[in-house]
Amino acid sequence: MPKVSFVHSDGTERVIDAVVGDSVMITAVRNGVPGIIGECGGNASCATCHVWVREEFVPAVGEPGDVEEDLLDMAVSERRDGSRLSCQIQLGLELDGLTVDIPPIQP
Repeated sequence: MPKVSFVHSDGTERVIDAVVGDSVMITAVRNGVPGIIGECGGNASCATCHVWVREEFVPAVGEPGDVEEDLLDMAVSERRDGSRLSCQIQLGLELDGLTVDIPPIQP
């Protein structure tokens, strides 16, 4: 069971046991993590699940696709090198310990 760490802008961190195959967004929403809204339900049609993937995990989660790139460009929060839509990050055992920062403002 992979663990995901969600870090808020005030530095508080919440570690959650995730289910293999679920997205980071589903994990956050199911567990009531503030700041991850997932308004579109994970259909990659909004940017309310924007996260900043920590640098050491960027290679493991991969690069965003074209649709995700467009949505990230429209996100309210600052875009960074590790910016991803959490609905597009599928969890597997290789992502155990994944740490994402939650932007202070979501749309």
